[in-house]
Amino acid sequence: MRSVRRQDTAPELALRRYLHAKGFRYRLHARDEPGTPDLLLPRRATAVFVHGCFWHGHDCRHGAVASKTNAAYWATKIAANRERDARKRRELETRGWHVEIVWECQVKDRALLERLARRLALRGACAARRAAVSAACGSPPARAHAPPARRRGRSRTA
Repeated sequence: MRSVRRQDTAPELALRRYLHAKGFRYRLHARDEPGTPDLLLPRRATAVFVHGCFWHGHDCRHGAVASKTNAAYWATKIAANRERDARKRRELETRGWHVEIVWECQVKDRALLERLARRLALRGACAARRAAVSAACGSPPARAHAPPARRRGRSRTA
């Protein structure tokens, strides 16, 4: 179990390369958000999780593989993972984030990745339109979530 990676997995890296090539910018593994999303796109108010099919109980051929040893343990563990995923998704949605789940088996499907990129682009266009309307009306733009302020570089002291 120790050799199973939590972040920077092959499916996650493939998705990151694809989205970056399409011009999307994101934060990685935002620990300040519920569930620590793999990718966080603040401009599009979207959190993206890349789930492994076996570990999160996907209904594909990889996720349907039953463990031959200690089957009861793995069945309860995967069920608990699914419950936790649903709970964290609800928490993110109540904070105003859109949640996208990309399964390990879907990363190779270019059509699915294109649909994801279109949804993300539309969310960005909608956010820009809302900001323009708010500016025209004289009201400040509404934000579902403000990312915490980050300090960059060294602090300058005299």
